[in-house]
Amino acid sequence: MTERNILVLGGTGKTGRRVVDALRARGASVRVASRSSEVRFDWDDDRTWEAALTGARAAYIVDRQDKPGEWDAAAQIRALAELAVDRGVQRLVLLQARTSGPVGGKDLGAGESGVRESGAEWTVLRPNWFFQNFDEGVLLDSVRAGELRLPAGDGREPFVDAGDVAEVAVAALLDDGHDGQVHELSGARAWGMAEAAEEISRATGRPLTYVPMTHEAYVAELVSYDVPEDYALFVADLVGQIRDGRNAAPTDTVERVLGRPPRDFTEFVKEAAVNGAWN
Repeated sequence: MTERNILVLGGTGKTGRRVVDALRARGASVRVASRSSEVRFDWDDDRTWEAALTGARAAYIVDRQDKPGEWDAAAQIRALAELAVDRGVQRLVLLQARTSGPVGGKDLGAGESGVRESGAEWTVLRPNWFFQNFDEGVLLDSVRAGELRLPAGDGREPFVDAGDVAEVAVAALLDDGHDGQVHELSGARAWGMAEAAEEISRATGRPLTYVPMTHEAYVAELVSYDVPEDYALFVADLVGQIRDGRNAAPTDTVERVLGRPPRDFTEFVKEAAVNGAWN
């Protein structure tokens, strides 16, 4: 499908921009869509959907369940998938999350049925926590401040590189053999938060301490920083999945799909430190 026009929703985001770069490296025609890009797409404004979808033959879909407030992922993804197929989109790749059970009262896999039942070829990606949460995401400020205060207990998480997730997404968008597949994506080994903090400390030469917190204390702390309570609960529940070991077992999916091992967390940390991510 390299000659086909491929729509990338959230094309300026953590995975989206990496998907765009990898698609272009393979010669694909890419349409970048987000609330801030030239092709505007907003989940909360379905008037923007048709222009983004028309003419596309495949689409990478990222939802917005990690924002505060009510958001019916299942209904919106189903509506988008139906419109996509009606407008000629033949292949859908949906990014969800590798979670078990509700997170902040939300089912992060709720949108999968809409893609599965759309009539298009479909692939679902379920990654673990990204490496990039430490250097460009929710944990960046904490790393810079020298304390990771989280309700993760002694749980372990096989963090995965967002670049690896993007490459798997591109394979699903361009290559055959992924239709009807659910790809659970992780790194090669699971890390505890204390271990991850030590690894970053070694690379930066500055102390970083992991401070385990209770679920309730963490929510209260976020709320004290003016984080909406529903979003604080969402983040706490997401971290709580690490504490409870819900998805601690690494998968071999990245290596099976890409023909190489997943990127190593230590390599990521060293590169991020050299690039000044935590200065």
